[in-house]
Amino acid sequence: MSRPGTTAGPVAHTGADADVVVVGAGAAGLSLVRHLLDVSSPSALSVAVVEPPPGPVRSPERTWCFWEEEGAGAGRPGAGLGAPVTASWRRLLVRGPGGETLGGDSPRRYLMVRSADFIRAMDARLAAVGAVTRVTGTVTAVGDVPHGARVSGTDADGRPFALTGRWVFDSRPPRVLPPAHTTLLQHFRGWFVRTAEDRFDPGTAELMDLRTPQPRRGLSFAYVLPLTPREALVEYTEFSPSPLSVREYEAALRHYTERVRPLGEFTVTGAEQGVIPMTDGRFARRAGRSVFRIGTAGGATRPSTGYTFATVQRQSAQVAAALAAGRAPVPPRPHARRHLAMDAALLRALATGRVDGADFFARLFRRNRLDSVLRFLDGRSAFHEEVAIGLRSPIWPMARSLAELPLLPRRPSAAVPRPGDPHQRKAC
Repeated sequence: MSRPGTTAGPVAHTGADADVVVVGAGAAGLSLVRHLLDVSSPSALSVAVVEPPPGPVRSPERTWCFWEEEGAGAGRPGAGLGAPVTASWRRLLVRGPGGETLGGDSPRRYLMVRSADFIRAMDARLAAVGAVTRVTGTVTAVGDVPHGARVSGTDADGRPFALTGRWVFDSRPPRVLPPAHTTLLQHFRGWFVRTAEDRFDPGTAELMDLRTPQPRRGLSFAYVLPLTPREALVEYTEFSPSPLSVREYEAALRHYTERVRPLGEFTVTGAEQGVIPMTDGRFARRAGRSVFRIGTAGGATRPSTGYTFATVQRQSAQVAAALAAGRAPVPPRPHARRHLAMDAALLRALATGRVDGADFFARLFRRNRLDSVLRFLDGRSAFHEEVAIGLRSPIWPMARSLAELPLLPRRPSAAVPRPGDPHQRKAC
């Protein structure tokens, strides 16, 4: 296969070939490129990235949150990530519906990365390496061709382009979710705030404050990630069938910051808003003989939590290792089958109102060891930990929800909000 021309910056038009073509330059696409550069020399593997032009198709800036890998606690937070970590926390708190404080010191740090920082770091690395072709354009088709796959589309000036690769990895968010027994949305709006007085503990992340008014079915909570004693990301989140209007999110945030957790005088310095699918639908990781889906489109988002970023890193590392070893780079299954079954039961129980969402999550942190809960949320728990968590959950509502799933039809889901829509996406 011929080696493509390389460039340190985006180009508008190319017909060159590459060993690997990555569609999309968000968390999943750029993470795969980073791992490919880590395991392969530029002379051994040629890579091309197709990134959307500036405008409504490009994802807005957002934050990604995740737990560091086990055993990484002695070094710099996020070491090896390839991007600066905005903040990290060792102490994690959950506030129950009645104000009970749960949680404590965590064996692993909880990390925040801003997407803009991650992209700038990758831009700098690609410019220094000079071994990745970058194409700016809107992709209109991806499909198999003899000996590989082709990506075609139009650039910002409306000119067509086509790019072929031995393997193509499509990281674009799905336009429509797969049919599912249950589909909820994790939707939210967050404020970056600066207070007039010290109001936050920079060493403590408040993962869930369940004192917010609860929907009839589903869950709501606030999320407080301090950056300094006077700066934090304060977010209102719901698990429910449909997003709110901006006005409704703003009202919920005002209620929280004025009545539930008063901040006194403060200024909103920025905002982010998003929608994450929570579904037990089956995401296909393979879209053709040489075409694979990664990220949310490949099922990387954990159905019960919405966490995606850490799974993307693990998935990308395994794909890159397979390519370096000369194996077919089929993305690995992102979540264990037993985790997906437990998630499906929880989604069903929340959607039917069989469990009180706020009570469920408060009980999760109250009755289980913090390290076990965090491993479960991150998809790294052992079977015996999951049995213990299950026995300390509302057993009969969960068991009924799990038992009825095989009897329920999988129904088509509505279209997923896209970048540029009123409700933007974010994946932590």
